[in-house]
Amino acid sequence: MIIPILLVAVSLVYATVGQAGGTAFLAIMAVLGVPAAELRPTALILNIVAAGYATWRLHAGGAIDWRLLTAAGAASLPASFLGGLVVLDSAIYYTLTGGIMLFAAAMLVTKWYVREAISPGTVRAAIVGGLAGFASGITGVGGGVFLAPALIGLGWATARQAAALSAPFILGNSITGLVGVLAAGQRPTADVGLYAFAALAGAIAGTMIGQRFMSERTTRYVLAAILVIAGARLLVH
Repeated sequence: MIIPILLVAVSLVYATVGQAGGTAFLAIMAVLGVPAAELRPTALILNIVAAGYATWRLHAGGAIDWRLLTAAGAASLPASFLGGLVVLDSAIYYTLTGGIMLFAAAMLVTKWYVREAISPGTVRAAIVGGLAGFASGITGVGGGVFLAPALIGLGWATARQAAALSAPFILGNSITGLVGVLAAGQRPTADVGLYAFAALAGAIAGTMIGQRFMSERTTRYVLAAILVIAGARLLVH
Protein backbone atom coordinates (compact mmCIF):
# COMPACT_ATOMS: atom_id res chain seq x y z
CA MET A 1 0.00 0.00 0.00
CA ILE A 2 3.00 2.33 0.19
CA ILE A 3 2.88 3.29 -3.50
CA PRO A 4 -0.76 4.58 -3.47
CA ILE A 5 -0.07 6.62 -0.32
CA LEU A 6 2.97 8.23 -1.88
CA LEU A 7 1.06 8.87 -5.12
CA VAL A 8 -1.63 10.79 -3.22
CA ALA A 9 1.03 12.94 -1.55
CA VAL A 10 3.01 13.80 -4.67
CA SER A 11 -0.10 14.33 -6.80
CA LEU A 12 -1.29 16.88 -4.23
CA VAL A 13 2.02 18.76 -4.24
CA TYR A 14 2.35 18.75 -8.03
CA ALA A 15 -1.25 19.89 -8.53
CA THR A 16 -0.56 23.07 -6.52
CA VAL A 17 1.66 24.22 -9.41
CA GLY A 18 -0.49 22.89 -12.26
CA GLN A 19 1.43 19.66 -12.78
CA ALA A 20 -0.05 16.15 -12.93
CA GLY A 21 2.86 14.49 -11.13
CA GLY A 22 4.36 12.35 -13.89
CA THR A 23 7.95 12.96 -12.79
CA ALA A 24 7.27 11.83 -9.21
CA PHE A 25 5.02 8.99 -10.36
CA LEU A 26 7.94 7.67 -12.37
CA ALA A 27 10.44 8.14 -9.54
CA ILE A 28 8.24 6.45 -6.92
CA MET A 29 7.38 3.46 -9.08
CA ALA A 30 10.96 3.03 -10.28
CA VAL A 31 12.42 3.11 -6.76
CA LEU A 32 9.77 0.71 -5.40
CA GLY A 33 10.28 -1.92 -8.05
CA VAL A 34 7.79 -1.40 -10.88
CA PRO A 35 9.47 -2.82 -14.03
CA ALA A 36 10.90 -0.22 -16.42
CA ALA A 37 8.70 -1.47 -19.29
CA GLU A 38 5.56 -0.64 -17.23
CA LEU A 39 6.64 2.81 -16.05
CA ARG A 40 5.74 4.94 -19.08
CA PRO A 41 2.21 3.62 -19.73
CA THR A 42 1.34 3.66 -16.03
CA ALA A 43 2.65 7.19 -15.48
CA LEU A 44 0.83 8.47 -18.56
CA ILE A 45 -2.49 7.00 -17.37
CA LEU A 46 -2.03 8.65 -13.98
CA ASN A 47 -1.23 11.92 -15.77
CA ILE A 48 -4.47 11.69 -17.76
CA VAL A 49 -6.54 11.23 -14.61
CA ALA A 50 -4.86 14.00 -12.58
CA ALA A 51 -4.51 16.49 -15.45
CA GLY A 52 -8.05 15.82 -16.62
CA TYR A 53 -9.45 16.92 -13.29
CA ALA A 54 -7.12 19.95 -13.07
CA THR A 55 -8.02 21.05 -16.62
CA TRP A 56 -11.72 20.96 -15.81
CA ARG A 57 -11.21 23.06 -12.68
CA LEU A 58 -8.92 25.59 -14.37
CA HIS A 59 -11.24 25.99 -17.36
CA ALA A 60 -14.20 26.55 -15.06
CA GLY A 61 -12.21 29.30 -13.35
CA GLY A 62 -11.23 30.96 -16.65
CA ALA A 63 -7.51 30.56 -15.90
CA ILE A 64 -6.36 28.93 -19.17
CA ASP A 65 -4.89 30.97 -22.05
CA TRP A 66 -6.36 28.84 -24.85
CA ARG A 67 -4.66 30.88 -27.61
CA LEU A 68 -1.15 30.15 -26.33
CA LEU A 69 -2.11 26.58 -25.46
CA THR A 70 -3.38 25.96 -29.00
CA ALA A 71 -0.18 27.33 -30.55
CA ALA A 72 2.03 25.11 -28.38
CA GLY A 73 -0.28 22.09 -28.40
CA ALA A 74 -0.76 21.82 -32.16
CA ALA A 75 2.85 20.70 -32.57
CA SER A 76 3.17 18.88 -29.26
CA LEU A 77 0.46 16.26 -29.83
CA PRO A 78 2.00 14.52 -32.87
CA ALA A 79 5.47 14.99 -31.37
CA SER A 80 4.33 13.26 -28.18
CA PHE A 81 2.99 10.32 -30.19
CA LEU A 82 6.31 9.98 -32.02
CA GLY A 83 8.21 10.15 -28.74
CA GLY A 84 6.00 7.41 -27.34
CA LEU A 85 7.09 5.08 -30.14
CA VAL A 86 10.73 5.33 -29.00
CA VAL A 87 11.72 2.68 -26.43
CA LEU A 88 15.02 3.42 -24.70
CA ASP A 89 17.33 1.14 -22.73
CA SER A 90 16.50 1.39 -19.01
CA ALA A 91 19.79 3.07 -18.01
CA ILE A 92 19.54 5.60 -20.84
CA TYR A 93 15.90 6.25 -20.00
CA TYR A 94 16.58 7.03 -16.33
CA THR A 95 19.60 9.20 -17.14
CA LEU A 96 17.89 11.18 -19.91
CA THR A 97 14.69 11.79 -17.95
CA GLY A 98 16.49 12.77 -14.75
CA GLY A 99 18.87 15.08 -16.61
CA ILE A 100 16.05 16.89 -18.40
CA MET A 101 14.28 17.48 -15.09
CA LEU A 102 17.38 18.98 -13.48
CA PHE A 103 17.93 21.25 -16.49
CA ALA A 104 14.34 22.48 -16.29
CA ALA A 105 14.75 23.19 -12.57
CA ALA A 106 17.90 25.20 -13.26
CA MET A 107 15.99 27.35 -15.77
CA LEU A 108 13.45 28.22 -13.10
CA VAL A 109 15.92 29.43 -10.48
CA THR A 110 18.62 31.10 -12.61
CA LYS A 111 16.53 33.27 -14.94
CA TRP A 112 15.23 36.76 -14.41
CA TYR A 113 11.49 37.08 -14.87
CA VAL A 114 9.20 39.85 -15.96
CA ARG A 115 5.92 40.58 -14.24
CA GLU A 116 4.08 41.04 -17.55
CA ALA A 117 4.38 38.18 -20.02
CA ILE A 118 5.09 38.91 -23.69
CA SER A 119 3.12 37.18 -26.43
CA PRO A 120 5.23 34.74 -28.51
CA GLY A 121 4.80 34.24 -32.24
CA THR A 122 2.92 31.17 -33.39
CA VAL A 123 6.01 29.53 -34.91
CA ARG A 124 8.13 29.97 -31.78
CA ALA A 125 5.34 28.66 -29.57
CA ALA A 126 4.94 25.65 -31.87
CA ILE A 127 8.68 24.86 -31.73
CA VAL A 128 8.74 24.96 -27.93
CA GLY A 129 5.52 22.95 -27.74
CA GLY A 130 6.83 20.34 -30.18
CA LEU A 131 10.05 19.84 -28.21
CA ALA A 132 8.13 19.56 -24.94
CA GLY A 133 5.70 17.11 -26.56
CA PHE A 134 8.47 14.85 -27.89
CA ALA A 135 10.18 14.88 -24.49
CA SER A 136 6.83 13.99 -22.96
CA GLY A 137 6.33 10.93 -25.14
CA ILE A 138 9.86 9.59 -24.86
CA THR A 139 10.02 9.93 -21.07
CA GLY A 140 6.43 9.16 -20.05
CA VAL A 141 6.04 12.55 -18.38
CA GLY A 142 3.07 14.67 -19.46
CA GLY A 143 5.24 17.55 -20.69
CA GLY A 144 4.13 20.25 -18.30
CA VAL A 145 7.44 20.14 -16.45
CA PHE A 146 9.16 20.90 -19.74
CA LEU A 147 6.69 23.48 -21.03
CA ALA A 148 6.28 25.54 -17.84
CA PRO A 149 10.00 26.32 -17.28
CA ALA A 150 10.36 27.20 -20.98
CA LEU A 151 7.39 29.58 -20.95
CA ILE A 152 8.56 31.25 -17.75
CA GLY A 153 12.20 31.43 -18.78
CA LEU A 154 11.35 32.97 -22.18
CA GLY A 155 9.04 35.50 -20.56
CA TRP A 156 5.97 34.18 -22.39
CA ALA A 157 4.00 33.46 -19.20
CA THR A 158 4.09 34.24 -15.52
CA ALA A 159 4.46 31.34 -13.10
CA ARG A 160 0.73 31.20 -12.44
CA GLN A 161 -0.13 31.44 -16.15
CA ALA A 162 2.33 28.63 -16.95
CA ALA A 163 0.83 26.50 -14.18
CA ALA A 164 -2.65 26.98 -15.66
CA LEU A 165 -1.39 25.99 -19.13
CA SER A 166 0.43 22.91 -17.87
CA ALA A 167 -2.61 20.80 -16.93
CA PRO A 168 -4.36 20.83 -20.36
CA PHE A 169 -0.97 20.49 -22.09
CA ILE A 170 -0.20 17.44 -19.96
CA LEU A 171 -3.64 15.98 -20.64
CA GLY A 172 -3.32 16.19 -24.43
CA ASN A 173 0.27 14.95 -24.58
CA SER A 174 -0.36 12.12 -22.14
CA ILE A 175 -3.20 10.82 -24.31
CA THR A 176 -1.22 10.86 -27.55
CA GLY A 177 1.94 9.67 -25.80
CA LEU A 178 0.03 6.73 -24.31
CA VAL A 179 -1.23 5.74 -27.76
CA GLY A 180 2.36 5.69 -28.99
CA VAL A 181 3.60 3.76 -25.95
CA LEU A 182 0.88 1.12 -26.33
CA ALA A 183 1.67 0.87 -30.05
CA ALA A 184 5.30 0.24 -29.08
CA GLY A 185 4.17 -2.78 -27.04
CA GLN A 186 4.47 -1.49 -23.47
CA ARG A 187 1.63 -2.10 -20.99
CA PRO A 188 0.76 -0.57 -17.58
CA THR A 189 1.14 -2.34 -14.26
CA ALA A 190 -1.75 -4.48 -12.99
CA ASP A 191 -2.40 -2.03 -10.12
CA VAL A 192 -2.96 0.96 -12.41
CA GLY A 193 -6.61 1.35 -11.30
CA LEU A 194 -5.66 1.79 -7.64
CA TYR A 195 -2.81 4.12 -8.57
CA ALA A 196 -5.13 6.24 -10.72
CA PHE A 197 -7.58 6.67 -7.83
CA ALA A 198 -4.72 7.82 -5.60
CA ALA A 199 -3.52 10.32 -8.22
CA LEU A 200 -7.02 11.75 -8.58
CA ALA A 201 -7.45 12.19 -4.82
CA GLY A 202 -4.21 14.16 -4.62
CA ALA A 203 -5.09 16.26 -7.67
CA ILE A 204 -8.43 17.33 -6.18
CA ALA A 205 -6.79 18.64 -2.99
CA GLY A 206 -3.74 20.14 -4.70
CA THR A 207 -5.68 22.06 -7.35
CA MET A 208 -7.78 23.73 -4.66
CA ILE A 209 -4.68 24.74 -2.67
CA GLY A 210 -2.82 26.06 -5.72
CA GLN A 211 -5.68 28.20 -7.00
CA ARG A 212 -6.39 29.79 -3.62
CA PHE A 213 -3.11 30.11 -1.75
CA MET A 214 -0.01 29.93 -4.04
CA SER A 215 1.86 33.12 -4.98
CA GLU A 216 3.96 33.61 -8.16
CA ARG A 217 7.25 33.19 -6.28
CA THR A 218 6.06 30.18 -4.31
CA THR A 219 4.74 28.49 -7.44
CA ARG A 220 8.07 28.87 -9.25
CA TYR A 221 10.20 27.58 -6.38
CA VAL A 222 7.91 24.68 -5.50
CA LEU A 223 8.04 23.57 -9.14
CA ALA A 224 11.86 23.84 -9.17
CA ALA A 225 12.14 21.81 -5.96
CA ILE A 226 9.88 19.11 -7.38
CA LEU A 227 12.01 18.84 -10.49
CA VAL A 228 15.27 18.59 -8.53
CA ILE A 229 13.99 15.86 -6.22
CA ALA A 230 12.41 13.77 -8.97
CA GLY A 231 15.34 14.23 -11.36
CA ALA A 232 17.91 13.31 -8.73
CA ARG A 233 15.98 10.19 -7.73
CA LEU A 234 15.86 8.97 -11.31
CA LEU A 235 19.57 9.63 -11.84
CA VAL A 236 20.48 7.79 -8.64
CA HIS A 237 18.22 4.89 -9.59
